[in-house]
Amino acid sequence: MSMRACGNFSAQTQTCYYTPLHRDDAKQAAKDRQFFAFGNAPSDFLRITKTYPGTAQGHFFVTRKPSDASSAPTGMLPTERRAVFSLASIYALRMMGLFMILPVFSLYAETLEGYTPALIGLAIGIYGLTQAALQIPFGMASDHFGRKPVIILGLIVFAIGSVVAATADSMNGVILGRALQGAGAIAAAVMALVADLTREEKRLGAMAIIGMSIGLAFAVSLVLGPLFSNWIGVDGIFWLTAVLALVAIAVLHFVVPNPVRSTLHRDAQTVPAQLKNVVRDPQLLRLDFGIMALHMMLTSTFVVLPLTLRDNAGLAADHHWYVYLPVMVFAMLLMVPFIILAEKKRRMKTVFVASVLALGVGELIFMLGHGSVTGIVLGLFIFFTAFNVLEASLPSLVAKMVSGDNKGTAMGVYSSSQFIGAFFGGVLGGWLYGVSGVEAVFGFCALLAVIWFFVSATMQSPRYLSSHLVRVGPVSDEQARHLVGELTAVTGVAEAVVIAEDGIAYLKVDLHALDREALQVFSVPGDVEAAGQTH
Repeated sequence: MSMRACGNFSAQTQTCYYTPLHRDDAKQAAKDRQFFAFGNAPSDFLRITKTYPGTAQGHFFVTRKPSDASSAPTGMLPTERRAVFSLASIYALRMMGLFMILPVFSLYAETLEGYTPALIGLAIGIYGLTQAALQIPFGMASDHFGRKPVIILGLIVFAIGSVVAATADSMNGVILGRALQGAGAIAAAVMALVADLTREEKRLGAMAIIGMSIGLAFAVSLVLGPLFSNWIGVDGIFWLTAVLALVAIAVLHFVVPNPVRSTLHRDAQTVPAQLKNVVRDPQLLRLDFGIMALHMMLTSTFVVLPLTLRDNAGLAADHHWYVYLPVMVFAMLLMVPFIILAEKKRRMKTVFVASVLALGVGELIFMLGHGSVTGIVLGLFIFFTAFNVLEASLPSLVAKMVSGDNKGTAMGVYSSSQFIGAFFGGVLGGWLYGVSGVEAVFGFCALLAVIWFFVSATMQSPRYLSSHLVRVGPVSDEQARHLVGELTAVTGVAEAVVIAEDGIAYLKVDLHALDREALQVFSVPGDVEAAGQTH
């Protein structure tokens, strides 16, 4: 009798594959079962399945139920928590560096040599072009050269870009600096490192923490930008972002754990071979257009909004944070019931389409009421409430509409669309401002919201399914096909894709109906779990 080693059984569910030398009949299977009982009662084994009935040697799949399931860790391991929160801080520090100039740059640009409205927009949006072009290549490079070296390289490029912008006295110099900031495109490599350092069943929560850190960084940036501009100037903000990049490198080196190994994670990374299918999916393309339109409106709006607050509403630049702080706080609070209605009450499409319409209403209020603080505050409140709902809902919709094994690729295309939108929003907003004034910029954004409204209205209602990963361990192609049938038989599992070379099952599940205990028996510990027990 030969067997592939399983290691010691623990409180965790364990799975083994073994090959008996004789595969005569059910009697032999019963003998094998007794042989592998290791002194445990036969009831400890949840199943023994012959998965290679037609080969020279039979392969049997055995899973042992843990003797005390309650002793298995249910939350993140200490190593996972340290990895997730430290990487979230790195991501947030970089995003703060990019966003803090958003509410102040249009005012600062007037002091620079070569100032034109069009170049304001280009300087604000140019980071999106270089970010979109380089984030997927950076992620792929991290597969070959290591996650941390690529992230450090990106942060160094970002820091250099910040210094270039800080020392520039012309628009062209700032544009070059902003382009370099975007070229430090670490997003995909950070997500891959998060995946390396978290178990499959905790990865969705880890990505949610990263997403929340980005949203918080954006909200804080809108408030801190005007404050820091008053204290240290916009050139000081660029110097500060360079320092933040160096702090992020220190956090990466001293705080973020080193992964046991780095592998391709289809749920978190772009797989080039999957790009063709993803970009041909009409439902995903609607969402990609949506995030592009959302960030086009954001950057276009902030090309002119600081100027209208100062010149039309009469609010001094160092007091702009008086507007942004309460608006962002109340908009984030009001977002919560809409997200609950969308997710918990399963009214996702209704909330989504209504939020797109609300964006257009906010832009119309800007266009008609930008001459008063009251009009701008009302427009901002409506705009950012809708913006926050959509920013949270769009990635959730992508995850619901794509198969689990294509999720990383779909999110890569989605993220690139976001940054392309930021670029075009800045460029078009600056050009329109120079040609026709602030009303044209707000009118363009309102028109874009109307177009998006009709695009989103034709979107299919999403399936209320979540992505779920299970590490099944090394399996052959035949075993993978067999596992698909077993996994889809579990209550609450709607779809299953088992990639043999990954040893991962990519599932779409209904979290309300999922039989987690039945699903747990398919799971085997991975490297992260082992590492977490030794740290």
